[in-house]
Parts: sequence; C-alpha cells; structure tokens
Amino acid sequence: MGFPERRMRRLRRTDTLRRMVRETRLSVDNLIYPMFACPGTNVRTPIGAMPGQFQLSVDQLVKDAHGLVKTGVPAVILFGIPERKDALGTEAYNDKAPVQRAVRALKKEFGDALVVITDVCLCEYTDHGHCGMLDGHRVLNDETLELLAKEALSHVRAGADMVAPSDMMDGRVGFLREELDEAGFEHIPIMAYAAKHASVFYGPFREAAESAPKFGDRKSYQMDPANAREAMVEMLLDEEEGADILMVKPAGPCLDLIRMARDEFDLPLAAYQVSGEFSMIKAAAERGWLDHDRAMMESLLAIRRAGADMILTYFAPEAARLLNGR
Repeated sequence: MGFPERRMRRLRRTDTLRRMVRETRLSVDNLIYPMFACPGTNVRTPIGAMPGQFQLSVDQLVKDAHGLVKTGVPAVILFGIPERKDALGTEAYNDKAPVQRAVRALKKEFGDALVVITDVCLCEYTDHGHCGMLDGHRVLNDETLELLAKEALSHVRAGADMVAPSDMMDGRVGFLREELDEAGFEHIPIMAYAAKHASVFYGPFREAAESAPKFGDRKSYQMDPANAREAMVEMLLDEEEGADILMVKPAGPCLDLIRMARDEFDLPLAAYQVSGEFSMIKAAAERGWLDHDRAMMESLLAIRRAGADMILTYFAPEAARLLNGR
C-alpha cells in the first residue's frame, strides 16, 4: 500500500508521537566512563587533545566519580599512568600503582553503586610503548600472557569488579580466565576487547595515557580495519575462551561490525567510542561547525542502534545529564 494511503509522516507529527514509536533508546545504564589515574595528590592535568578530560590523582578521581554516580552512570573503566616505566611494564602489577589505589578508593567510597572495570594491557607501563614483552622489535605473545595475568590479578585483589584485556595477544582471554579461576576469582567477569583495530582514531588517547609506541606500530597484533570476517573469528575465539562481554573498538567506524556481532553472538556487546571520535565532535563544536549536544547524542544513539548494549565513552557525564533532563 503506497502513497497517499501510506503516509510515514503521520507518526512524526509531534514529539510525543515520535517518542511512542522510537525503536532505539539510549539510557545512562548503557554508559561506561573511561578515567585516567595518575600518581600524586590533588593532580588534575588537562589532556590537550581531549577537552574536558584529565589525568587524575586518586583523590580527584574519586571526587569526579561522585558526580558521575549522581547522574546514574553505572560503571567506569580505569587506565593508569605509572610513576616509572620499564621493558616489562612492572608498574602494571604493582599493588600500590595508581589504578590499584583508585580501585580500592572507589570501592571503599561507592561499594556496589559503581562497577569498577580495569583495562588490562602493558602499553601504558612499558618504556617502549608496546602491549607486550619484546624480543628485539618483535612483540612476544605467549610470554606476555603471564604479565597480563599478574596485572589482572593485582586489579581484582584490589577490588575490581571486572577486567578488560585490551592487548590483543592470542589466547589471553582463556589464559586470564584460568588464572582468575585458580586464584579464587571465578566470579570476576572478563570484558574482552575482542575486535580491536589498529585505528588512527586512538591518537588522542595516546597523549592521555602516555602510551605511544617508541618504534613501529601495533599492526602485528591489533586488527586490520579492512577485515570484517576476521573480526567475527576474533569474537568467536574470545567467546569460546570464556569472555563474558565482547567489545568492538572503535565504535563509530565499525557500526557494521557491531551489527554483525549483535546478529552473531548472544553475549552482551560493548563498543568503545574512542578518543578520536570524541575529539572530532569537540573540535567541530568549538568551531561552530556542529551542535555539540545533538552530535554527541546522535553518535551514541547510532552505536546503540547498531546493537551495542554498553558504550564506553568520554561523553558519559555530559550525555547522562542530558538523558536525565538536567
């Protein structure tokens, strides 16, 4: 039945009608906020490429988390800036490092009101900036797994509710699952960065986490953005190894992969709206080229529409305030 009998505009006539037939809904419950923990006290260092984002000492991080919890955002994911770096990233599994201290402080302050997730990777902690141990300029896979397990165990012993390995080493989900279970942490879920691409959109993050590689790139372990079928294999392997949540990263350039993953897998699905996506909208809005709030919300809604259950986004506090009508 076509025009004039079928008129699609009938249900677009008023805001209330549009709300009634809206297919995709974005909620604060969908949001996870990335935060950067650094050494010191009363430290709040602006991240130049990411307006409104900061490296935060633990006391300042907890202070910001109070505002976040008030908006109803349910979770944060923590990244760390260590006091020192070395070839093995030993500060990653130092129980007194910023991430571990932040975990303890957040859980003491908020208990179960805030889910604390930790990123498990070595790139922020190695002096060479790569995500694993090196043999010359080659990133070792199996040897790196032992260090990742030490890092994950250090995080959960501090009180982390969930760990999120982002290194893209083969077999790391199964290795972490076995190590966590043997240590009595079988209740801790793993959110796997399952399809993580070697993306240009990570650029601002590398300033935030001080994690740019000192040589080469990460294309030998992160995915080629051209490969969709390979992304599905990566997610299947992580599911088989025991992942509880699968993640696609970056989100905006990979909406097709989010949809493919949603159709293929029954596990909860996360997507990371990465630093470059955030910074592009901020930069365009600062120049008056885009309406900031509308661009922010449309980008998040698109990720939800593609099929993501959870969105890791630096927009979480701002989006939550809009969603709450504040």
